[in-house]
Amino acid sequence: MRHESHFEIDQHTPVSAAPDGAADSRAGQFTLTRFRVSNFRSVSDSGWLTLDRVTALIGVNESGKTNLLLPLWKLNPASGGALEPIADYPKALFATLRAAPDQFQFITAEFDTGQHAATLARLAGIPEAQARRVSVARLYSGAYQIAFPDFARDDDAALTRAFAALRQALAALDDSADPLQPQALALVEGLLAELQGQDRVTANDLRLARNAVSALIPRDPPAVSAVIAQLRRLQSELGTQMAAMLTPDPASHEELRRAVIALLPRFVYYSNYGNLDSEIYLPHVVENLHRRDLGARESAKARTLKVVFDFVGLQAQEILQLGRDFRDIRDEAEARMIAEQGRTGVLRSLWMRARGQQHQPDPALLAQIAQAKRTRSILLQSAGTKLTERFAEWWKQGDYRFRFEADGNHFRIWVADARRPQEVELEHRSTGLQWFLSFFLVFLHEAKGAHDNCVLLLDEPGHSLHPLAQRDLSVFFDGLGARNQIIYTTHSPFLVDADRLARARKVFIDRDGSTRATDDLLLAEGSDTRHGAGFAVRAALNLAVAEASMHGTRPVLVQGQVEQAYLAMMKTQCIAAGAFAPRHDLVFAPACNARIMHVMARMLSEEDQGPPPVLVDDGARGRGVKAGLGDSAAVLDLEQITGLEGATIEDLMPAEDLARQLDRVERRPERLFADCLDPQRPFVAQALAWAEAEGITLADDWRLALATRMRKHVLGDGQGAALHGVLPRWTALLRALSGA
Repeated sequence: MRHESHFEIDQHTPVSAAPDGAADSRAGQFTLTRFRVSNFRSVSDSGWLTLDRVTALIGVNESGKTNLLLPLWKLNPASGGALEPIADYPKALFATLRAAPDQFQFITAEFDTGQHAATLARLAGIPEAQARRVSVARLYSGAYQIAFPDFARDDDAALTRAFAALRQALAALDDSADPLQPQALALVEGLLAELQGQDRVTANDLRLARNAVSALIPRDPPAVSAVIAQLRRLQSELGTQMAAMLTPDPASHEELRRAVIALLPRFVYYSNYGNLDSEIYLPHVVENLHRRDLGARESAKARTLKVVFDFVGLQAQEILQLGRDFRDIRDEAEARMIAEQGRTGVLRSLWMRARGQQHQPDPALLAQIAQAKRTRSILLQSAGTKLTERFAEWWKQGDYRFRFEADGNHFRIWVADARRPQEVELEHRSTGLQWFLSFFLVFLHEAKGAHDNCVLLLDEPGHSLHPLAQRDLSVFFDGLGARNQIIYTTHSPFLVDADRLARARKVFIDRDGSTRATDDLLLAEGSDTRHGAGFAVRAALNLAVAEASMHGTRPVLVQGQVEQAYLAMMKTQCIAAGAFAPRHDLVFAPACNARIMHVMARMLSEEDQGPPPVLVDDGARGRGVKAGLGDSAAVLDLEQITGLEGATIEDLMPAEDLARQLDRVERRPERLFADCLDPQRPFVAQALAWAEAEGITLADDWRLALATRMRKHVLGDGQGAALHGVLPRWTALLRALSGA
């Protein structure tokens, strides 16, 4: 379907050049903040999907996760990524899209422009605040659509300021005794009456008014004249407000469009189809590198093979040619002779075979063959050394050594390491090593050195890895995400552990059969009655608690994800500040009610530590949990900790910061919550009362959304230095929970 209410269709010609220096500046680069897919394969409208540095798209098989990555790749691919109408057009709209590809966009992405906001604002002629966010969409025609979502031309405000300037001038002129005063006063009175009498005042009306004021100012005005000074101020203000009303849409600036496109991060897409095989048949490689009719699996494999040979500085055709022996050369020469001479060539070949001449190799030719094979051996040895060194710089969890070998038409990759010094074909090593090596090659090659400006799109990474290896991969993404945004798809709970739930997004099939995505982990999953995506998230939580019990960490039971998010943030900050050094790592496990919490407390009890501590708030739910547990668990009550009746976990946060974050979520009210907050009263009760008074309906998960924003504010924005007032109370709580 067309999204005319959300997406303004405006065809533009794609461009690639940027103003001088723009394309080379990668510091403070564009950061992808959210995206939306529409009319692409199984996706009718995915809805907006917000992103972190590392984002996991969780969904069952066939839910359409790949169809969310591919449009992003095709927005600005590092390599490949061509639009394929037969594959990419939704079948239901195929004829419509085929007839008008310039009327449909398949991807819209929003970026934080970072330090480039000032440059873009200058090019667009808009305030810098309106250039800090840019939207880039791509149409099926290949064209780009650029927009600044925060750009808004406020004509009413400009007119208000223009009328204020006229009234101010009128009041000032009324008190003047200057000879020019009567004429100036009459002009301003006339202009004000004329403009006020019009149904609609335009920028041209302000231009005419400015010109009328300018015409009244003499060419050689007196050196000192209050009237002249006032007229000049009025002339300037009318011109300023006229210019404000004439501010064009930033997207109309071609230089600006070129700058935005040039500054876009490139997208590198990788799927398991591209994993390397250990044995490669060179004639097929040479053939497939030039084919354009390969399927998805074969195309991905050919892409990785091309990367392998390009990365190590080899050519598949050259390796094949250097490995020819006498028989290959003789057969090629005979084939050329037959092709050139036709029937005569055939007869000549038969005559030579009968005389046995083809079995007499020339010594010089044999020497050339030997030299070529030695050259190939040296090239392969050098290539293996280069791959070993570069992979070791990138992958620190092993000392793998790679060796390339060519035998006739066959090309093999051998692997050894300290634990397994005997060389083994790559195919016989772990699937994880095959994935890491293949991804490493594709990423480094397609990024072409500009790694800091690439977004990595990984389709089902490590799905065949052991659960522990999947956990390692999740940790590996944290390190890689420091330099590159990562978006990956998965259905494995081992790739979405409890400590990283903030990165999880659900993907599911909606009731209309199309793919949807959401960052609300509690949202119903359309037609999927088994809630497959949510199951993977819950499984990750369960695994975290089980692992905590098995490995001696100290689980703490809390009422929900809100408490879990805040407590994890507190622990991180207190440890970073050196205020808290736990004997056992704390893992915060949410439980939905008293009965489940009671069961979990019994299951997680250890002989040396007893039942795990339980933290409850002073709400009705918390009091119910406390009553249900009785003396079977060590319960800490937030009322006792904060001294507030009705206290929740939010009352341990800096109240002013929390209120400001809530105001950023709810920007509609006239009265900001931060202006009416009483730090001596429970936060949640005040927030609910404020929302009711302002006519605001808070979302069901508003506390979790607020916790997520607060966590980003504290951990991501470097706010640790501003938390001294609450750190002592956090530390005391964590020590109590840890049994210290």
